[in-house]
Amino acid sequence: MRYLPLTPSDRAEMLRVIGAPDVDDLFRDVPAAARKQALFDLPLHAGELEVEREIAGLAARNRAAGEGPFFCGAGAYRHHVPATVDHIIQRSEFLTSYTPYQPEIAQGTLQVLFEFQTQVAALTGLEVANASMYDGSTACAEAVMMAQRVTRREKAILSGGLHPHYAATTQTIAHAEGMEIERLPAAIDAEAAVIEAIDAETACVVVQSPNVFGVVTDVTRIAEAAHAAGALLIVVTTEAVSYGLLKSPGAMGADIAVAEGQSIGNALNYGGPYVGLFAVREKLVRQMPGRVCGETVDADGRRGYVLTLSTREQHIRREKATSNICTNSGLCALAFTIHLSLLGEAGLRQLASLNHAKARELKTALSAVKGVEVLTPRFFNEIAIRTPVSATKLVEDCLADGVIAGVPFARLDPHAGMDDVLLVAATETTTPEDIAALAASLAKRIG
Repeated sequence: MRYLPLTPSDRAEMLRVIGAPDVDDLFRDVPAAARKQALFDLPLHAGELEVEREIAGLAARNRAAGEGPFFCGAGAYRHHVPATVDHIIQRSEFLTSYTPYQPEIAQGTLQVLFEFQTQVAALTGLEVANASMYDGSTACAEAVMMAQRVTRREKAILSGGLHPHYAATTQTIAHAEGMEIERLPAAIDAEAAVIEAIDAETACVVVQSPNVFGVVTDVTRIAEAAHAAGALLIVVTTEAVSYGLLKSPGAMGADIAVAEGQSIGNALNYGGPYVGLFAVREKLVRQMPGRVCGETVDADGRRGYVLTLSTREQHIRREKATSNICTNSGLCALAFTIHLSLLGEAGLRQLASLNHAKARELKTALSAVKGVEVLTPRFFNEIAIRTPVSATKLVEDCLADGVIAGVPFARLDPHAGMDDVLLVAATETTTPEDIAALAASLAKRIG
């Protein structure tokens, strides 16, 4: 039975109140070319078995990341996820409780979130982490709005190395809060350029390391410049495994660190769902979005967990809430925590070192390809290369050789004038044979 609670008169009244002549008027901002005027070319009915066969045939036309050489990164990375992770997340004390509205009843969920927060705080080098955010891009937007609340200023400066999707998400969300967003032009190695843009109205500067081009930057000097002007420094990381090898954002002076946690425990999954990481200095905790779980003891002295701080609209008065974010990406956070617990500190460092070693092999191989220029001077597991032909066409051509060569930067930012830039990532899953196949395919297609 379809659930249609509104009558035609209800709809007419709503349209009258908002001043729209009809429902179609609600879609007027969608370009006409993107609107379908007729039915799709599909049969009006089919049996379940026929539909299953058709869909299976369409799915078989896809090529999974693990079926051959694969070098895509740009914010979502292919890593090995141990089978143990999937086994443990299905335990009833963890899986069945999603967002408990009587949280102390679900001790398993609270314990996981407490452990998750502890891990994120340790990784980022900051005192407090929440649990958790949708993904890295919305975490970035929430961090900018948090800076607005803390400083009571309206301007945010985004570096040219910030992932374009993160910048667009931040602009979209912060715009509604009346913030002024100054987005610097895309630049491969210019995180420090934000310093020149800082003024007395700046609430925060947002930089990324490794940035979208893979460049690793020590942002200590940027932190000092931001603090001297009374602004906050937000450091974004899209590859969480890099925390195992690089100096933490907190150690470099960041006030807020946000990241995409997909790389740990969560496989590539058609763009999500993923899990955002968010950590701050303790003095800022009252303005942090989301919620915090804490550890305590019960009346008998036994260890237990509680919801210590919750600042979202569903728990407190709307005018006192810091954010309307309303999920903790619980299952993805659980997978993150289990995988990181299995790795431990030594395991994460080893995994990160292995990723960097693979990327060095990749850089060496691609540097030897005539016509390819490696643009990234300092990197973790991803580099940007310049090619003498369109990167988009090159990726399409390499598919014919069974190689998924990477992500053209123009796909992330079509207006940056970087149509010849290709982002290429290597992880622990990348083999020497994969790298050789990519180098051979590039040489063949460029030559």
